[in-house]
Amino acid sequence: MIKWLNFLINFILPPRCLFCGKEVRSDNSLCPECFANINFINRPYCHKCGRPFPDGIEDGMLCPDCIGKRQPFRFCRSAIVYDDFSKKLILDFKFFDHIENKLLLTRWLYMAGRDIFDAGADLIIPVPLHFTRMIKRKYNQSAMLSYALSEMCHIPADYKSLKKIRRTKPQVHCNGKQRLRNVKNAFEVVHPENVKGKRIILIDDVYTTGSTLRECAKALKKAGARSVDALTVARVCD
Repeated sequence: MIKWLNFLINFILPPRCLFCGKEVRSDNSLCPECFANINFINRPYCHKCGRPFPDGIEDGMLCPDCIGKRQPFRFCRSAIVYDDFSKKLILDFKFFDHIENKLLLTRWLYMAGRDIFDAGADLIIPVPLHFTRMIKRKYNQSAMLSYALSEMCHIPADYKSLKKIRRTKPQVHCNGKQRLRNVKNAFEVVHPENVKGKRIILIDDVYTTGSTLRECAKALKKAGARSVDALTVARVCD
């Protein structure tokens, strides 16, 4: 019965490409032309932070940043390159109520996180919004991704333990050094008993400089987390 109901719905309202609106075969997907414009991040990449390497670099190496300084996370992985094409999918989801993009982006998160899942994880935590930003935006896109990923991989999600305690300027308006200062000490774990000894996956939509993810990871490690991994849909690659 459900199968026939879905068939009828798809016949009356056929699925559409999330990017261009062209008719496609399945819900929450892209047409072949739009899919071909997505730049997936594949090996080789930095073993620690996931920064893509040029072809020919041996897999498992570290990038200069990870060699030169200690990172607060165990691994960081991203699914796709943040470019002019992928930007629309993410910004539509983040700012313009296109929550139908969530499932596609979550599937990409799941594929990108294979290293993290293989290493073991106990808890998923989204990068939080300050309550004033939450009121203005109506929802936290990272929390929505965390919920969908939790359903997909059967790892519980925690939306209450990590809080943003200080209002900051949007990171998009800051350069590299300003981003560091902007989010420094902006996050706090208010329920340390929930994260102590846990292997945590930190979820966000885009990795730009990593400043926000590092500050969140530091707060979680300070509260007793055993390890913190970062997983994002997209990454700025310069």
